[in-house]
Amino acid sequence: MKRATDRGSTSPQRGPPQTKKLRLDLDDSQQQHTNDMSPMKVFITKNDNNDSSSTTTLFDDSVPSSGMDGWTKVEKRKSKKVRNYEVRVSNNVPSMNYSTAGITARKEPISIGNPNSIQQVVVAQIPGLTNTLLNLPPLPTDPTMNPYLPIPISPPSPSSPPSSSSASIPFITQTFQHALPTRAPGEATKMHSVLGAFFMGPVSGEEKKRRILSRIEEGRKLIGEKDPSCYVLSAEEMCNQEYPIPSYMGDVSQLEMGWVESPEAEEEAEEDESMDGGGGAVKRLPKVFALDCEMVRYGSLSLGSHVADDAFSFPLPQCLTEDGKELTRVCVIDFYTEKVVLDELVKPIKPILDYLTRFSGITAEHLASVTTTLPLIQAKLVKMFTSRTILVGHSLEQDLRALKFAHARCIDTAVLYHHPRGRPLKPGLAWLTKKWCNREIQTGGEGGHDPEEDARACLELVKKKLANGPAFGEFKIDQESILERLARSTARGPRSVIKTAVVDYGNPSTWHGAKATIAIACKSDSDILNGMIEAVGQCQLVFGRFMELSEALGWSTSKTQIAEPPSIEDAVSSLDRRLKTLHQALPPRTALILFSGHSDPRTMASLSQRKAKFENDLRSGIAPDDIPKEERWTASDARALEEETAKARRGLAFLCLKREF
Repeated sequence: MKRATDRGSTSPQRGPPQTKKLRLDLDDSQQQHTNDMSPMKVFITKNDNNDSSSTTTLFDDSVPSSGMDGWTKVEKRKSKKVRNYEVRVSNNVPSMNYSTAGITARKEPISIGNPNSIQQVVVAQIPGLTNTLLNLPPLPTDPTMNPYLPIPISPPSPSSPPSSSSASIPFITQTFQHALPTRAPGEATKMHSVLGAFFMGPVSGEEKKRRILSRIEEGRKLIGEKDPSCYVLSAEEMCNQEYPIPSYMGDVSQLEMGWVESPEAEEEAEEDESMDGGGGAVKRLPKVFALDCEMVRYGSLSLGSHVADDAFSFPLPQCLTEDGKELTRVCVIDFYTEKVVLDELVKPIKPILDYLTRFSGITAEHLASVTTTLPLIQAKLVKMFTSRTILVGHSLEQDLRALKFAHARCIDTAVLYHHPRGRPLKPGLAWLTKKWCNREIQTGGEGGHDPEEDARACLELVKKKLANGPAFGEFKIDQESILERLARSTARGPRSVIKTAVVDYGNPSTWHGAKATIAIACKSDSDILNGMIEAVGQCQLVFGRFMELSEALGWSTSKTQIAEPPSIEDAVSSLDRRLKTLHQALPPRTALILFSGHSDPRTMASLSQRKAKFENDLRSGIAPDDIPKEERWTASDARALEEETAKARRGLAFLCLKREF
């Protein structure tokens, strides 16, 4: 390596020292070495005590640095940038402040000082936290007052006697200074998903542009496509939606005894030829069938947070047996000919405790002479389908589980079409058919659902998608999970990945935790606490949901609950201990956020059910005069529903930063 001659004068000049501009000359062998081995190059600065100027050049890191007296090696740029960032963060203490003007204007109600200094954010939803429970003043109802101003929390005085209320949470009054009133998303007579609003946010401008270009390109390719294979769920999507997976698709299959799977077929073993107008074969299309079952499902209507999370839907068509789940009817329709190829009633093995005719359409008379059992239906399906067959249905995983049948290629209209409020919510089949096919289904009233009608609706929806392209039936395309956006974020450096965790009941990896780095399934609040503490050491954003208080208040019912829910006093005491334990496990400069999401939803849910039943009776042809007076829906009932919905949508939030020790 040799240094070029200086191109500028080195004589002293007035003003600051001048930097000599040098050029690095490499011979051919050195240049080849640079291209092949890519040695690190850093800036080298020489300080000459006899000259006010300094010299800067490039230095090849592959050359030994011995004998370079008088030279100073400057840090690599990225390392220096990271070190400087860490120094700035350590010197800047984060803070949170409420802005009354911002709250009034509903714009930036909370200002955060030095947000990059916040190391972690831990969020816990706790349905059941109310003003009454925490001995706080009630929320203002006067329309002239702002209902969203922070409510001061007075810490308990050491000299004051204990609160007369047995249901108090000392941790909240000792840790937080204010309670922030919140309002759940919704409409005048309906409360929307709290978690859906929490986890979803607008996409960045760059991501929005990328999505638009991608949809345009896909639309050009797929509009008018006849082969529905392009809309088949991927293996990952099937796992996320909890589909039963055939053994030949990989190690993810965990089929139990009594289950069957479609036989594996060669790539071109079963396909139908699509003919052009002249009778020539233009493409071999796979066999496609729509499938729908009348089936049984565990659990009953859940209230509380489940209502807020759009489980305010009625049970699926079902009959209840001792086992809690049994198949009673199956219908299969050919996609191309639209002919019914299978429609049979199935005799449950276990005694039926409740036919639930209003939803299933099945009565005791229907099954009195039926001898067909589930194994016989499975044998017919194995002969009818292979691994290359495409099955179409709405929330098809439930039908396959009722059949105890695993299949490889599925199109799910609940995934293919969007809910009007966006992912991860799923639309109902009746709503989709009315919205996109301009007709109504499931209007049989007490006669229940017709599986053939539902299967044909799924066929029509898939054909509409094929005719109009992938953008047809989409909503909220400018929304995305905040977990997905955080995973792309480079705010803390190009190599700094923000990890997230969702700790919740059931299987959060199939819903709001699908985009999280870690999703932990739990069965109790103790599991939630342990999961959150475990995730705190690994992730920068941790979300968990404590449901024991909500169950004790009767707001919700866990699907996995076996024992009686705890008393309110026990639930409050346990919650206080868990929050203290969680807070102690948090590192300094962690933001802790608690929020209830909503208030008591039971009255709202009861009125909504009454309204739905009345409207369903009218659609089924029952005259208003023939409906019992106590079941009629009146104007006063409508006003009561609006009032109760407004009350149910109220909630509280608490924010704090854990200080340095």
